Amino acid sequence: MKYIKWFKEIGIKDVNAVGGKNASLGEMYNNLTPLGVNVPNGFAVTATAYKHYLDYNNLWDKLSYLFKDFNPDDIEELKAVGKAARSMIIDGEIPNDLKDEIFKGYKELKKEYGKDVSLAVRSSATAEDSPTASFAGQNETYLNIKGEENLLLAYKMCLASNFTDRSISYKYTHNFDPLKVYLSVVIMKMVRSDLASSGVMFSIDTESGFRDVVFINAAYGLGENVVQGTINPDAFYVHKPTYKKGYKAVLKRKKGDKELMMVFSETLERANLAEQFTKNIKTPIEKKMKFAITDEEVLTLANWAILIEDHYTNVRGTYTPMDMEWAKDGVDGKLYMVQARPETVHSQEKLTDFEIYRLLEKSKVLLTGSAVGEKIGAGRVKILKSMAEADKFNDGDVLVAHTTSPDWEPVMKKASAIITQTGGRTCHAAIVSRELGKPAVVGAKDAMKILKEEEEVTVSCAEGEIGKVYEGILKYKVEKVDISKLPRPKTKIMMNLGNPELAFSLAKLPVDGIGLARMEFIINNYIKAHPMAIKHPEMLSESEKALIDKLSFPYDGDAEDFFVKTLSEGVATIASSVYPKKCIVRMSDFKSNEYANLLGGRHFEPIEDNPMIGFRGAARYTHPAYKEGFELECKAMKRAIKDMGFENIVLMIPFCRRIDEAKRVKNALIQNGLSDVEVYMMCEIPSNVILIDEFLEIYDGISIGTNDLTQLTLGVDRDSEIVAFDYSEMDEAVKRMVKMAVEGAKRNNKYSGLCGQAPSDYPEFAEFLVKIGIESMSLNPDSVLKIIKDIAEMENNSNLKGK
Repeated sequence: MKYIKWFKEIGIKDVNAVGGKNASLGEMYNNLTPLGVNVPNGFAVTATAYKHYLDYNNLWDKLSYLFKDFNPDDIEELKAVGKAARSMIIDGEIPNDLKDEIFKGYKELKKEYGKDVSLAVRSSATAEDSPTASFAGQNETYLNIKGEENLLLAYKMCLASNFTDRSISYKYTHNFDPLKVYLSVVIMKMVRSDLASSGVMFSIDTESGFRDVVFINAAYGLGENVVQGTINPDAFYVHKPTYKKGYKAVLKRKKGDKELMMVFSETLERANLAEQFTKNIKTPIEKKMKFAITDEEVLTLANWAILIEDHYTNVRGTYTPMDMEWAKDGVDGKLYMVQARPETVHSQEKLTDFEIYRLLEKSKVLLTGSAVGEKIGAGRVKILKSMAEADKFNDGDVLVAHTTSPDWEPVMKKASAIITQTGGRTCHAAIVSRELGKPAVVGAKDAMKILKEEEEVTVSCAEGEIGKVYEGILKYKVEKVDISKLPRPKTKIMMNLGNPELAFSLAKLPVDGIGLARMEFIINNYIKAHPMAIKHPEMLSESEKALIDKLSFPYDGDAEDFFVKTLSEGVATIASSVYPKKCIVRMSDFKSNEYANLLGGRHFEPIEDNPMIGFRGAARYTHPAYKEGFELECKAMKRAIKDMGFENIVLMIPFCRRIDEAKRVKNALIQNGLSDVEVYMMCEIPSNVILIDEFLEIYDGISIGTNDLTQLTLGVDRDSEIVAFDYSEMDEAVKRMVKMAVEGAKRNNKYSGLCGQAPSDYPEFAEFLVKIGIESMSLNPDSVLKIIKDIAEMENNSNLKGK
């Protein structure tokens, strides 16, 4: 046929003929369905048909006149030109020969899927889905289309969407001539996700550009809510390197609110075709509390994402991370891929470029949401209820809206930062924000009520997954480093990290691993409940039980499963950022007063006068008061290492006072299935140094904790202001302790490292560590780049050669 091409007839080389979306669907249909990727069948109404339509209706000269001397930055002019262009298209007639071919294609789909098959009719521009421009959400999609008349109307409206205000603006932003971008249309079998779930996925982390994960969003009903940013969806990550090794596990998950679900409407209540067939309904509470897809479905999608990325990378001859849409059919229960296009932001970055935004001051946090981009922006708040108010928006203002759909792109270009009340990090607004290089906080509930018009704010997306809106204009700095030019010292430089939310954004740092991953952050911020409260709910009040039931509800109400998965996935996320380099995970080291603050903790913790040297660390692990809690920790670490494949995890035992205690803890690890795992000991008590040889018969290495070692060597409470002048890691007694520990590790051919800020704070202390030949230093991430330079220079110093 002259004007339509079936998916089996097209591929990625046919973008000029059928547009990016169609070309990609054909590519997947032909090359990836044999590998098990489900792609619904369909056909492209080609760019030739678009030209035929404009020829037949004599529209070329009229459109050309419209865009003569056009200023895309003038919003009023943009609106007028867009409206006129769309009217010309809608008022035209479809030529009979084109109409006949569309009907023939529809008939074939009825043969394949049954006479009641409904259709998805989607725009596919000839410039879209290039590696530099996604055209995300710029053109229209019409779903659940049935009947020849509706099909033709949907086709015409897709053609008209080539001239939506947002699409025109986007073309000019990316240097495309609006008259040279032709519109092809996808007509394919409708996947009935209105009866199940759908979403978006990327074969790369959308915020940090971390290449080793697949990121999946999921919600109930049609995917438009996820794409448009009307809801906050569930989020899942899968680690590609361990998945490829055969470890099938979710790396990380976060339950979204999923307030609404889009379904098909039986009544045609509205004039707009896009809304005639769909409506949003409130998601039932039991669905909201659960994840929208199972772990098995997450892993199926991750496998498809890996296959698709690998295929496109091979076809293009360059690394090509992908942005994909998927849907689950509620009728046949199967998952389907309905779109795949190259990711357009991080794929363009140089891997060696590292840019760090850092706030230099803090103020009151006015509200929070999901962070998009890792930047900081500041300005005056402008609250826009619709694009009708766009004329009040000035360059450098902070845009605040209910949702920033791609219609708002002309305004978004002017913004210093963007805040929306709804949306997740894969919505169209988030994608456009990233392409524009603007920080955005999405899903910030009640932003339009909390923030005041003209109020000065600072929007920070540089502090992890949570984006924060601060009161006032705050100072910040941007550090740009080409890490390929950094020297690499012989001494290993590692980083301390407890917050999994920061892991992917720090993965670019040129470190030799994680020297200290703190378990406490995950327990305190994600689990929130005392481990013994999980084991003994009978000890809790009714309100405490209800809170734990709420936390564990998405895990089928199994509180232990919730604890084990949350802890193992948090630790594994940190380990993934440096995989396969070493990640040293310290088992829990809360003090009794800190444990008591956890949900249900008051029932299980003693009241101590000096918790710092009380019931903490190794002393707890085999004690009847905490033994079952330690077993839960071990179960989580066993899952992270053996089931999830993070064999780079090394466990570390804190505050181990005596040899007998060290043996008991080691035996407990063995009994809990961790016999073949490398285990280090924190070296932070003088007894650890004095008996270093005996301790290293039990453990595989040491990590020196300078904070506790200093206070216990000098007998100084580090939290007491009145004796703070006596607390110093530079004291000769402390340095001698450190030297003895390092020499002991060397003598026993065991690992030695130090975790703490002292090497960064005191260059002379760093030099001392280099001289005594410590194997590694682990510091906070913000000190890593500086210490790498400093240590490399020290090692080149003639006095240190041959260390």
